[in-house]
Amino acid sequence: MTLNAADAPFAAHLSGLLPEGVLRPVEPRYLTEPRGRWQGQAGVLALPRTVDDVATLVRAANQWRVPVLPYGGGTGLVGGQVMPDGPAPLVVSLERMNSIRAVHPEENVLVAEAGCILADIQAAAAKVDRLFPLSLAAEGSCRIGGNLSTNAGGVNVLRYGNTRDLCLGLEAVLPSGQVWHGLSRLRKDNTGYDLRNLLIGAEGTLGIITAAALKLSPVPGSIGTAMLSVSSPKAALELLSLARAQVGEAVSAFELIHRQGLEFLTEVLPTVRQPFEAPPEWCVLIELGLSGGGDASEALEHLFETALSAGLADDGVIAQSEAQRHALWTVREHLPEANRLIGSVSSHDVSLPLSSIPDFIDRAAAAVAEIGPFRINNFGHLGDGNLHYNVFPPKGHSRTEFAAVAGQVQRAVHDLVHALDGSVSAEHGIGRLKAGDLLRYGDPVKLAAMRAIKTALDPEGIMNPGAILRD
Repeated sequence: MTLNAADAPFAAHLSGLLPEGVLRPVEPRYLTEPRGRWQGQAGVLALPRTVDDVATLVRAANQWRVPVLPYGGGTGLVGGQVMPDGPAPLVVSLERMNSIRAVHPEENVLVAEAGCILADIQAAAAKVDRLFPLSLAAEGSCRIGGNLSTNAGGVNVLRYGNTRDLCLGLEAVLPSGQVWHGLSRLRKDNTGYDLRNLLIGAEGTLGIITAAALKLSPVPGSIGTAMLSVSSPKAALELLSLARAQVGEAVSAFELIHRQGLEFLTEVLPTVRQPFEAPPEWCVLIELGLSGGGDASEALEHLFETALSAGLADDGVIAQSEAQRHALWTVREHLPEANRLIGSVSSHDVSLPLSSIPDFIDRAAAAVAEIGPFRINNFGHLGDGNLHYNVFPPKGHSRTEFAAVAGQVQRAVHDLVHALDGSVSAEHGIGRLKAGDLLRYGDPVKLAAMRAIKTALDPEGIMNPGAILRD
């Protein structure tokens, strides 16, 4: 399908349809993404204030066959928010649609527009003594529309699920320009196909999410956080099983951290205070949230004692204050920044069946070592099987020296993930970065169904062309 650029005549057409101030000069910040892999382009930039504005924009783009690029907070890591080639698109940023429309604490529901920053939604929930549990490193700048469009994960998936699990209903503009008024607050609604879950994770290829009804949760009465050193990933999994046996679903987060990540912090972010005098080979960051009068710190102490007796842990630090809890999370949250400063040869966001993780870590290290003398920083959300498996040059060398084998490294890692029934995209989405991987590893029947859905909803192919489904 041939598309047309968002050119001056198209901009002039839009200006006659929209309120003043919706169309803006294109700024460089809308044309970049955090990893610097692509330089985007835009023919027209629009900052709508209402769902009717969005509908007008998309309807015109559909009539003129102009590509539409939805833009949230710009924090995505797979290039879904930039369009480096093809006709210059209409970029639609939802940043001015940032209102909390309603809060229903008695229902544990909050209705927010797509441009709301995640941290602001968390704060709005806290004002009514509720928790919106989605938690990401970028929560101060990412927006809920983008979180939903990528089905973002984060550190609390183990207990609360992905963003998909935190959404009850959506308002969205479909590629035709029609508005789907699906802001249901119902927990049960079996009235046909689930358009909500079709749009969540679609990365703007099936429409633009403009608002969402979100699930809230009670705030745990007691929160406990600890970092425990373990002998191996297998021991970490056994520790997770022990924790769940002792406190059930109160385990909110369970993060695996390798020594290499801690050494990277020492190398490039020495001001980040670390809990261990000497970095252990492996450690886990665990957080519990208890209700009903339970004491999370006491529960962690009991867990630590049991783990010591069972040989699953050999050292640990349990936070005794909010400041100490924050310090432990600071270590985990700065691992991606340290990775960025070191400069990876190849980065991977993968998920695996929990029991396959130790085998994957051993086999992937061997496969990568056959290609070159790399350093591997392997960390992530162990409780839900999501690993960030990142490969770096040897100390004293740069990533550019190994650019010729970066694809070989990625292929070796992803082939192994696929062989172990894992996924090459755990929580970052497909975007443009992994569109080739989806073709390589995706089930042909699923891909055919995805293309049929795309064709049915977006016959002109205007919505974020090039993302997810490659021609």
